[in-house]
Amino acid sequence: MLDPKRTIAELKELRALTADEHGAQRVAWTDTWLRAREWFAQKLSSLPVEHHLDAAGNRWVTLPGDSEKALVLGSHLDSVPNGGWLDGALGVMAGLEVMRRFAEQYGGRPPVTIRLVDFADEEGARFGRSLLGSSAVAGTDSIAADRVRKDKDGILLENALRRCGVEIDRFPEAQQERRNMAAYLELHIEQGPVLESLDLPLGVVLGTKGVERHAITFHGQEAHSGSTPMHQRHDALAAAAKLALEIRNIAGAHPDAVCTIGSVKTFPGIVTAVVGRCETTLDQRDLSAEVLARMWCEAKLAAERFAAEEKCSVEWSRIWSIEPLPFHPELVELCAKAVSETCGTAHRLPSGPLHDAAEIVRGGIPVVMMFVQSLRGISHNKIEDTREDHLELAVAALDRLADSTVEWILRNSQ
Repeated sequence: MLDPKRTIAELKELRALTADEHGAQRVAWTDTWLRAREWFAQKLSSLPVEHHLDAAGNRWVTLPGDSEKALVLGSHLDSVPNGGWLDGALGVMAGLEVMRRFAEQYGGRPPVTIRLVDFADEEGARFGRSLLGSSAVAGTDSIAADRVRKDKDGILLENALRRCGVEIDRFPEAQQERRNMAAYLELHIEQGPVLESLDLPLGVVLGTKGVERHAITFHGQEAHSGSTPMHQRHDALAAAAKLALEIRNIAGAHPDAVCTIGSVKTFPGIVTAVVGRCETTLDQRDLSAEVLARMWCEAKLAAERFAAEEKCSVEWSRIWSIEPLPFHPELVELCAKAVSETCGTAHRLPSGPLHDAAEIVRGGIPVVMMFVQSLRGISHNKIEDTREDHLELAVAALDRLADSTVEWILRNSQ
């Protein structure tokens, strides 16, 4: 019998084990993270399951079924430093509760194989490489670039993994876990304010937004702030400031788009000098590839216009990008049905943050995600929270979705 209250109790147990007064400390490849994973492994002892770590350090739990076709549930146990008690961990522990229900209902042998995965290093908090474990499963890993990443103490990612029994050169072997994977479901906190603003506990995720991330540098002329007339300045910061305001209008033309200038560095960076060089970063996101391309074009044109107005020049360089990743339309409909049957309304929304689900989409697997409301829209923070009745609804809705997805897998296997 499904017991959502048990999921909440276990999440609190995990918080007590791996958090301090500043929040969760389950940063991947650290002792606290390893302690969390040992705790999780102990939760499996009463189930008729096999579990192992793959070549990238992801933990897989398998309840064999009459069919080898597998329904996979999962998320990640790792956190950012000083993080919240639900981010990632909710999806793993709710998935465990659903697996327990399948094992009990079907006497340890469900109609299809049920698998649960705790992906390694979703957050990228220590080495800056998010979605590390799931990218290995999807076959989108970047071993050459990642092995030389260092943390703040100068420790190489490759060596930190080796300390935890993982060899980065073996990452491609993790792709074997995709064999027989028929669908992947992930429950996650929203991490934003949309569901709370609509007074809705749950949401259906349409996909993860594509990201265009660029470094933009405005070049002007350093000059004395006291002796240079305003009309004769080549102020690089002024051009950057205009762009920072304009990207609001660019994003505002599209209902789900976001644009953010999150970093500004000025040179020489002293109070007595006009800024001669201003380095900024621009992050743009939308679920539509067309909208994303249009916003990038509009921002580029705006930057050139503002540079000219301030008698400066501007250059762009791409930092990183990922395409929009829509979820499987049939699974989206099944998710909407599960949500509406659980709480009455199934609001559909895209995800701005990336998740392991995005990498599994890139691996060619049908995927859908479900969101549960985040209080105040806050995440990656010790005050991250969700109402307990909403958490119970989320576990129940995930269970409904898992049942209907099993039926979908069986229909598509005939």
